Amino acid sequence: MESSSALAQHSLKELAVDIPRTRKPNRKPWIFGTVGVVALAAVTLGLSQLRAAAPTVERGSVWLDSVKRGPMLRQVKGAGTLVPEYIRWLTADTAGRVERIHVRPGAPVQADTLLLELSNPDVQLQALEAERQLASAEAELIALRTTLETQRISQEAALATLQAESSNAGRQAQATVALLDRSFVPTLEAQQTREKAGELSTRLELERRRLAVLNASTKEQLAAQQGQIERLKAVARFRRTQVESMQVKAGETGVLTELPLELGQWVTPGTVLAKVVKPERLKAELRIAETQARDIQVGQRAQVDTRNGVVEGTVSRVAPAASQGTVRVEVTLPDELPKGARPDLTVEGTVELERLGDVLFVGRPAGAQPNSTMSLFRLMPGSDEAVRIPVQLGRGSVNSIEVVQGLTEGDQVVLSDMTVWDAVDRVRVR
Repeated sequence: MESSSALAQHSLKELAVDIPRTRKPNRKPWIFGTVGVVALAAVTLGLSQLRAAAPTVERGSVWLDSVKRGPMLRQVKGAGTLVPEYIRWLTADTAGRVERIHVRPGAPVQADTLLLELSNPDVQLQALEAERQLASAEAELIALRTTLETQRISQEAALATLQAESSNAGRQAQATVALLDRSFVPTLEAQQTREKAGELSTRLELERRRLAVLNASTKEQLAAQQGQIERLKAVARFRRTQVESMQVKAGETGVLTELPLELGQWVTPGTVLAKVVKPERLKAELRIAETQARDIQVGQRAQVDTRNGVVEGTVSRVAPAASQGTVRVEVTLPDELPKGARPDLTVEGTVELERLGDVLFVGRPAGAQPNSTMSLFRLMPGSDEAVRIPVQLGRGSVNSIEVVQGLTEGDQVVLSDMTVWDAVDRVRVR
């Protein structure tokens, strides 16, 4: 019975295989593929709309400040040194060798204190030669005066003799004329007498003119020789001064601060021999960056930190030209200075430029320049995210700068150097 049933089922299966079937198409794979593509496109579009995660900056590593409104004090700062108001540099007037050094730096000196001695035989020989030439010129003046005086006396004597002869000839001519009228003398003799008298009169006039020329020439020759003597006196005086200058004296009461010479050293004219200062009167020489010194003027107030105290001063001079990127500013200080203040002491000075009224200002960011525009990171209110924004700056001071545009009162900004984050516009401050 069971075997007949099995045979019947087997026959039915074979018949089922032989009968062709009509199947419906399967569309599920296409639906799933389309849905996946759409989902992938949606995810890609969503991710493209997302912003990159902002980098994190530690709050303790940056300097934050709030924008304030109110009065702002404009100042500039610079380092410098204390220098004496009065300095006397002693230089060599002539070449010489250092023979003796009597005083060393740091010692108080008087005007007549002998500091050192120089020697130069050539200078002494030149002084002796100048003295010899002067003496020779003075002897020549005496001889010239004697010669000219002798010539003048001789000329006056010759003039007196000629005047007597001329007078005599005139009288003879008058007498001859009288005798000629009476026919006592011939006409030729009378004519000769008159011509002789005229000749002597002419010679007398010429000799008088010669005496006048001789007197004028005498004055000119004596004046020329006297001028030569005065020039030789000046040369001799200069040579004596050179010899005396080899005895180097302080010239002023003060303190000897420099004497950069050693025994046997050869110096040339113009070489610095010593430096004498008056230490009781000091001033500050500040070096201000040339970009900050344009508004400094004489008379402005200044504060100088001597490391032992801060003293008030006044700007007394501003150098007309910059040197190595800085401008030298001199500040006059009061007579009384803190203890320890001495020449060449390093100090820091702050010059007060002006006091601004009601302005918007903030601490000076790193690299900020007055009257420029720079990017700053501003902290968003109620968030730890800082966004980069452009800020227009105005007048600047040492530690603060005016805000012209871009920020409002109460805004918090990052003042530290953020150049490492130049590629991003947002950071998180934690």
